[in-house]
Amino acid sequence: MEEPGIRLNKYLSEAGVCSRREADRLVEAGRVTVDGKTAVMGQRVDTGRQVCLDGKPVGEKERPVLLLVNKPAGIVCTTAEFRGEKNIVDLVRYPIRLYPVGRLDKESEGLILMTNQGDLMNKILRPGNAHEKEYLVEVNRPVTAGFLEAMRRGVPILGTVTAPCQAEKTGQKSFRMVLTQGLNRQIRRMCEYFDYRVTGLKRVRIMHFTLDGIATGGYREATEAELSELSRLLTGSGKGPEPLRRNKDDRRRK
Repeated sequence: MEEPGIRLNKYLSEAGVCSRREADRLVEAGRVTVDGKTAVMGQRVDTGRQVCLDGKPVGEKERPVLLLVNKPAGIVCTTAEFRGEKNIVDLVRYPIRLYPVGRLDKESEGLILMTNQGDLMNKILRPGNAHEKEYLVEVNRPVTAGFLEAMRRGVPILGTVTAPCQAEKTGQKSFRMVLTQGLNRQIRRMCEYFDYRVTGLKRVRIMHFTLDGIATGGYREATEAELSELSRLLTGSGKGPEPLRRNKDDRRRK
């Protein structure tokens, strides 16, 4: 017979604290308590229990927030603290506790979304949704037509073959790429497979959200129009992948 209540990670997600995956990390780190006792993985909670994160009661929903952040290189996309490293929360210093939706590796820059809506994070990150993410990539040697065609077809990395994607040349040693996956360091690993080394990587779009008008290290809240479009896409009423878009950031570094 199943215990009463709901799983703690789901409770934290529905309270707008973070995604379920992040909730599990918080529990493992000992930062969550239930009725004053340190929570354990897989624990269930029901009505009347007091759940706290870092000693602060959870349950009263804050104003929903979705930020577009232009992450500089050198910033870690995590809420955890590491000695000598600045994370995305430290960069933004928003008055409400927010969590990054997905990741950009430390060396990469560009667009990342942050929110306090756990359910929204789960929907955006769900692999089956295949949402587009667009990147500007610079490499250490000339980009060839054969290299781009091979990248489009799929590359064997991490025990799988990457899904077909879009890629087009933008300069002698640069190209634009649109992915619908989020494998660990995917673009870098794909390039390494063909003996290319990434020297610059910038994400300029996630779905319909772009970097336009956001300075490096800056952020803005999503507009009502953007939130409305997000809702439409997440309810499955979208019309499929869009063609490559031209962005103001489509410029090679000097």
